Amino acid sequence: MSKDWFLEDEDDIFTGSPKSKYFDITNQANNEIVEDEFDKLLEKYAVMELLLSKDKDEDFDINRVIKQYVFENLDEVEEMKKGLYVELTGDIVCRLDS
Repeated sequence: MSKDWFLEDEDDIFTGSPKSKYFDITNQANNEIVEDEFDKLLEKYAVMELLLSKDKDEDFDINRVIKQYVFENLDEVEEMKKGLYVELTGDIVCRLDS
C-alpha cells in the first residue's frame, strides 16, 4: 500500500500534517461534536486496554508494554497515528453538516 497520501503537497488545500489538520478542525467545530467524538475515542481506548490486560496478573503494567512497543516499532506507530488523525478529522467533518 502506498503511503504517498501522508506526504505534504504545497498546492494541496489540506496542507499540514494530519495532526495539525485535526486540531485545526476541532478548534473550529462545534464543541458537542468534538466532545462526542473524543468520548468514542476514549471508549475505544478503554476496550483495547481491557482486552490487552485480560487474564494478566495484577503486576501487569500496560504502560510499560505500550512504551516498549513504541520503542520497538516507532515508525509503524507514527504511521498509524497519522491515519487515526485523518480518520478522527473525517469523523468530525462528516458530522458538521448534520
